[in-house]
Amino acid sequence: MTQGVPHRLAGRGRLLPSARSGPGRHAAHRAPPAAGGGSTGQRDPFFDNAKLFAIALVVAGHSWEPLTDGSRAAKALYLLVYAFHMPAFIVISGYFSRSFDSRPDRVQRLISGVAIPYLVFETAYSVFKRYADDDPAHPVSLVDPWYLTWFLAALFVWRLTAPIWRVVRWPLPLAVAVALLATTSNLGDELDLQRVFQFLPFFVLGLRLGPEHFARVRSRPARLAAGPVFAAALAFAYWIAPRVDRAWMYHRESSDDLGVSRLAGAATTLLTLGCSTVLTVAFLALVPTGRRWFTTLGTGTLYAFLLHGFLAKGSRYWGWYDNGFAESPPGAVVITAIAVTIALVLCSAPVRRLFRPVVEPRLDWAFRRGPGRAGSRARPRSGVRGAPERPTRHLAISRSGSADP
Repeated sequence: MTQGVPHRLAGRGRLLPSARSGPGRHAAHRAPPAAGGGSTGQRDPFFDNAKLFAIALVVAGHSWEPLTDGSRAAKALYLLVYAFHMPAFIVISGYFSRSFDSRPDRVQRLISGVAIPYLVFETAYSVFKRYADDDPAHPVSLVDPWYLTWFLAALFVWRLTAPIWRVVRWPLPLAVAVALLATTSNLGDELDLQRVFQFLPFFVLGLRLGPEHFARVRSRPARLAAGPVFAAALAFAYWIAPRVDRAWMYHRESSDDLGVSRLAGAATTLLTLGCSTVLTVAFLALVPTGRRWFTTLGTGTLYAFLLHGFLAKGSRYWGWYDNGFAESPPGAVVITAIAVTIALVLCSAPVRRLFRPVVEPRLDWAFRRGPGRAGSRARPRSGVRGAPERPTRHLAISRSGSADP
């Protein structure tokens, strides 16, 4: 499957959640300023918690995929989770991209935190498929993302366009129009542009949000409403599961690819965007707002996102699901527990230390020094209302500045 993704592009100019820990490294993840005042100077644990919960759902969703053909309940859960886990990551990534501009230091972080990991993991996943799946003809293509790497390519494009969405008059309606046009167009496979454009409204939505909006989402009325929203959504997903193609949740194909008219394709995309937005709000309302024992794991979600795919794909290649227990209800529970455990382990500090050179490479040696690199980090950003300090370091997956899932 090609869906999961997480958040690291916000830390140190990167787009996803990063894993470098230490109080001095996370200025970008500080609590958003209060409505009438300045930043508290502290990281808001809410966003780390949200990223961790979302990446756990990403990994669990991938573990459910082989079960969806034989279980209506598994497909219903799969559809429900896929309706909001990536939109949630993308909204958070957009929120922490509000001050991104073409300043050299930020472009450098975008390259080292998103573009380089994309090149590394796109190559690694393609080689893995060749040998693990005994598919020597599978191409190694840097312009046709395979599996999880589409998110890094999309985040790179979204970040570059962030300044545009801050100056146009109606950014969100325009982004929705772009998504609908993409659904009715045949864009090819280069850079997975269907996903880039169809998920674009969530990134633009994040760009337009301020701390006051997240305060409303975290309010008691919102939390009370979230439970019934998810209950109704799960009931609807169970009813529609035998009648719908799960590919609609991936946003990677056009209406022609899905065998419907362009009008029906645009209408379905608009409907899924609306449902995903409601479920994303409900998900964020249920996220704990305070620090918990697992909060620090939310700084390593990019690692879990990029690394779990080898296990998710390998489990299919190596026949781990080819037994009766995996398809039974107890088997599904065990598989889910294993998937969540894997997500937590891959977010842990030892894993981050081991894989940091390829997930969060330090490439200062590759860039020229110049204005905008040194001494400009603390420069106040005026003109972006309520933007947290150094928001470039917060993507959806990690917290030091890499890509976000």
